[in-house]
Amino acid sequence: MPDDLIAPASDIFDLPALRASLFGAFPADAAEADIRKITVQILSEAQKKGREKIAAAFEKEPFGSRRTTRSYTWLTDGIVRLTFEVATQQLHRLPVPTEGERLAVMAVGGYGRGEMAPFSDVDLLFLTPYKITPWAESVIESMLYILWDLRLKVGHSSRTVKDCLRLGAEDFTIRTAMLEHRFVIGHAPLAKDLDTRLWRDLFEGTEREFVEAKLEERDARHEKQGQRYMVEPNVKEGKGGLRDLQSLFWIIKYVHHTDDVSELVAKGVFRPEEYDGFCQAERFLWAVRCHLHLASGRANEVLSFDMQVEMAARMGYNDRGGRRAVEWFMQDYFRNATAVGDVTRILLTSLEADHTKGAPLFQRIFKRQPKVKQGYKVVNNRLAISDNKAFLADKLNLLSIFEEALRTGLLIHPGAMRLVKANLNLIDEGMRNDKEAQKLFLGLLLKHGNPDRALRRMNELGVLAAFIPEFAPIVAMMQFNMYHHYTVDEHIIQCIWNLSEIELGHLKEELPVASTILAEGINRRVLYVALLLHDIGKGQDEDHSILGARITRKVAPRLGLNKKEAETAEWLVRHHLLMSDMAQKRDIADPRTVRDFAKAVKTRERLDLLCVLTVCDIRGVGPGTWNNWKAALLRALYRQTRRALEGGMEDLNREMRGTEAKKLLRDRLTNWSAADLRVETGRHYPPYWQGLHVTAHEIFADLLRDIKDDEIKIDIHPDEDRDATRVCFALQDHPGIFSRLAGAVALVGANVVDARTFTTKDGYATAAFWIQDAEGHPYESSRIPRLRDMIRKTLRGEIVARDAIKPKDKLKKREKAFKVPTHITFDNDGSEIFTIIEVDTRDRPGLLFDLARTLANQNIYIASALIATYGEQVVDTFYVKDMFGLKLHSKTKRDQIEKKLRDAIAAGSESAHG
Repeated sequence: MPDDLIAPASDIFDLPALRASLFGAFPADAAEADIRKITVQILSEAQKKGREKIAAAFEKEPFGSRRTTRSYTWLTDGIVRLTFEVATQQLHRLPVPTEGERLAVMAVGGYGRGEMAPFSDVDLLFLTPYKITPWAESVIESMLYILWDLRLKVGHSSRTVKDCLRLGAEDFTIRTAMLEHRFVIGHAPLAKDLDTRLWRDLFEGTEREFVEAKLEERDARHEKQGQRYMVEPNVKEGKGGLRDLQSLFWIIKYVHHTDDVSELVAKGVFRPEEYDGFCQAERFLWAVRCHLHLASGRANEVLSFDMQVEMAARMGYNDRGGRRAVEWFMQDYFRNATAVGDVTRILLTSLEADHTKGAPLFQRIFKRQPKVKQGYKVVNNRLAISDNKAFLADKLNLLSIFEEALRTGLLIHPGAMRLVKANLNLIDEGMRNDKEAQKLFLGLLLKHGNPDRALRRMNELGVLAAFIPEFAPIVAMMQFNMYHHYTVDEHIIQCIWNLSEIELGHLKEELPVASTILAEGINRRVLYVALLLHDIGKGQDEDHSILGARITRKVAPRLGLNKKEAETAEWLVRHHLLMSDMAQKRDIADPRTVRDFAKAVKTRERLDLLCVLTVCDIRGVGPGTWNNWKAALLRALYRQTRRALEGGMEDLNREMRGTEAKKLLRDRLTNWSAADLRVETGRHYPPYWQGLHVTAHEIFADLLRDIKDDEIKIDIHPDEDRDATRVCFALQDHPGIFSRLAGAVALVGANVVDARTFTTKDGYATAAFWIQDAEGHPYESSRIPRLRDMIRKTLRGEIVARDAIKPKDKLKKREKAFKVPTHITFDNDGSEIFTIIEVDTRDRPGLLFDLARTLANQNIYIASALIATYGEQVVDTFYVKDMFGLKLHSKTKRDQIEKKLRDAIAAGSESAHG
């Protein structure tokens, strides 16, 4: 019995004792069905006990993954062996088998390697000497029925040695499974024959084609799964996951004929510390996979958000230093995934050196190589170091190699990367303060047009964290939310890539304002450094903008910025969320918003820098985060603020805007009579004229014309400039109108991104809602009739929104893991007319309706609402007045409203989690 399991082997599966009790349980004249039934009963009980034993021992030692995977293999082996014995000795006994009636049961794939997670597949090869006989067929069939009854997921094939060789030659997947064959039970000489023939007739001499096939497979898998920085990684198939480790094992076994990776240290392929990193990553990833299976009760390989919380708890992580346990756990996950990439790169270099792997494809296509500076050479079309000793004699080379790679467009040779990584200790305080080193680093950001390439490689090798030690804590740091798609360091690199793309003129159509700012000239040094450092304060107890600004004050001069530039960079980091917040959480149509923003920004230079930084920051969050809605808001805020800074604040006053808006409407309604025009321009209060675009004014003019008292008029049109559908309502005004409209819209499953209501002097309400579907897109025209019908029914009272929303107002399972604290603020200074209530809380489908209804019940009039969503978090901003048309000056009243809003959020949250 093996002695390297997570619990004693006999406690997991006592093979001799179980064999005795199993065969003792068969009556003398038992029918086949009875034998099968008894076998399944006894083995099922043994399997259950064995699994419980392993799980309990693993719980006590949550990182004991190798011994756990071997334990599941031991348990499976025991079940397969006894099943075979029952099939051959009880069900299909053959006293004198002929030469052709031999059968060997082999484990292949992961089971063959002896690495099994709790719910791994059981891959079996039934090996026969010649064509399968009726006896062997019966044995295999009986075994499979028993194993299936035991709820095992069995992958199986029946082949001769010849079949194995033929199929293995044709199909690399079959060949890989064969590579990991292991004899379990049956006719041992047959298994030995297969082993000999596979190595002699199939594997030998085909190393190169096998390696190429495995690497192609790996690239295709990465393409499908996404990068290792994605925040819900696949532990098995994702980049840096277990399949990458297994590919290494396969290649090592195929090329070096060994199962023991440590042998490659003696051969000089790996350094001892690289081998340690390999073992650590393997142990960690297997532990995660086993815990994931146990927590899910099935073969689940995806670390979804809810599972990440569970894994962190199972593996003993705790909340500390202002970060949740799950964030510490995921940082370890990403660091181990990176280590797998490092080890893969090293192995492939050694294979290239001994020609087991071909040179990169583009080298075979383009023969001409770029000229490289002294000290470098080109090997397999990659930038390599001529003399390691000479290279290390000058510390600056640890930075200049990245510049040479950008200058020549060459990828860095893995051997050179390895040398850099092994000598990070040379990057010391002296080098960080060296003017030449600072110039080199800044040049990487500014000179070559693709700084992300150098930064990503420097980050993977640890150079970035060595040169800027303040960067180290955010390497592989995950932000546990649904908004950010990347780890913090990768987000920063994505932001810088976006900036270089704008600079290169690749986004002129999509980003006209940012592209123009950069084309007209801006301090690039400040912008790149501020973008590199904008999130460097993440993951601490303190506000990351304040901490980041403090770090910037220290780091910016060390990166070569002069005093004035460093101050501007510090200001940008401190206020890097200001423009985004103002655009998304405040009403830009309110003159006070632009005035306050202009006062904060002070100069045109800062406005330009902050605008570009904000665009890159939002775009760097992940695919699909940037859209026309955000673009339109930022563009409007930028243009109005620039006008205010250049022409003076008086440009922002209300009357001027109102006069201009009425003039624009008259120009549009050329077919209206003068009398009708006078009625239309006279029926609205001033906020209406500055709060909407002339397009909406024209729609409302048509809706209100000849409207009857009990009539509800609705206009629904896509607003292409803003990636949303605009819904305009005109109907008789009454208290709580906003909440009724919000309920009607919520019922059709729409997400509101902006909404404003106005009351006319003759008692009508006009409301404009901008909505998107669940995917964040405008509604397709085919869905609009149903949308209109549903809204009309709700407003007429045919459907009670409050009851109808309940079943829809639920959170998905994977979303339940997020904790979002609720913050409610009241601001009486941000608007001349309204109190601004900002509710920052957990998003869910019925939230806006609940909040609007609560405010209506408190006799609060809602003039407009802006909704900014950040993954699972939402900030709903309401511009409100009390029933007398005044701001909420009374602290008692504000406290009462806050309590009611919190109660509504809590009640809705409880129901959504149910």
